[in-house]
Amino acid sequence: MRDYIEERVISIGEYIISHNATVRQAAKEFGVSKSTAHKDAADRLPKLNPALAKKVRRVLDINKSERHIRGGLATRDKYSKIND
Repeated sequence: MRDYIEERVISIGEYIISHNATVRQAAKEFGVSKSTAHKDAADRLPKLNPALAKKVRRVLDINKSERHIRGGLATRDKYSKIND
């Protein structure tokens, strides 16, 4: 793996942990696609830094369990803005 990819993978992992960020937020922050950010966090990070990968996995699992709530809130906000 190239050096710049390894650096990005570690940086994305640290960002997700420090900000409790979603994959989309991390992707936007680092200027990569959502798919790339997910591949970095889920596939590449465990090979580079297993301890960091476990911490990232915990955050991503929490985000996954809460996503239906965030989606509902976003829909509510969307329609409340239309009706204002």
